[in-house]
Amino acid sequence: MFANNSLENWEGDMRYWRMESGVLIGEISPQLALAENTFLIWKGEVADFEWVADFKISAEGNSGINYRNERVEGLPYALRGYQADIDGQNAYTGQNYEERRRTTIAYRGEKVILPTSEEGKVEHNAWTLRLSDGTLGSSDSLRNLIHVQDWNELRLVVKGNRLQHYVNGVLMSDVTDNDRINRRFSGHLGIQLHVGPPMQVAFKRVRIKKL
Repeated sequence: MFANNSLENWEGDMRYWRMESGVLIGEISPQLALAENTFLIWKGEVADFEWVADFKISAEGNSGINYRNERVEGLPYALRGYQADIDGQNAYTGQNYEERRRTTIAYRGEKVILPTSEEGKVEHNAWTLRLSDGTLGSSDSLRNLIHVQDWNELRLVVKGNRLQHYVNGVLMSDVTDNDRINRRFSGHLGIQLHVGPPMQVAFKRVRIKKL
């Protein structure tokens, strides 16, 4: 996705993004803080796809891969939609968080079904209508499989209304989205830098294919 070690197929605020020897680096420095979350956005759209990449994130980092997203009107390089969450403390890594919409739709270790209902709402940064469809393991046991401040593999399998997030080959969250009001089947793909302290996130060996 990064042809010729360049960002020619992507758009974003390039003060925060660069390529170094085939590695994408997103960085917030003390001299360049963020007022809003910002994204490096692929010049295309995704529907059914598989994404595989290695990532590494600093201790204070907060990032993620957003997919099937909408642009946010009035904010440059902002997206709204599904996100495979990544953070330096591995509190959230592997979960499915919906940026600027339903917030957390699956915590790490959850296999959930999201039903259609106008009664759904956000409480404590999570969508209230998450019906359990089984468990993938405890969040803590899965967290122990994620390397801290080292390289990990993130794999996303997104097909139809099923959204699966794997880290290091282990399924971390599994969503079946039956919510006809809020779900999306196609849209933008982007890489996030989250508002917060100075941080760095890196990606390498990024591959994507249609399913």
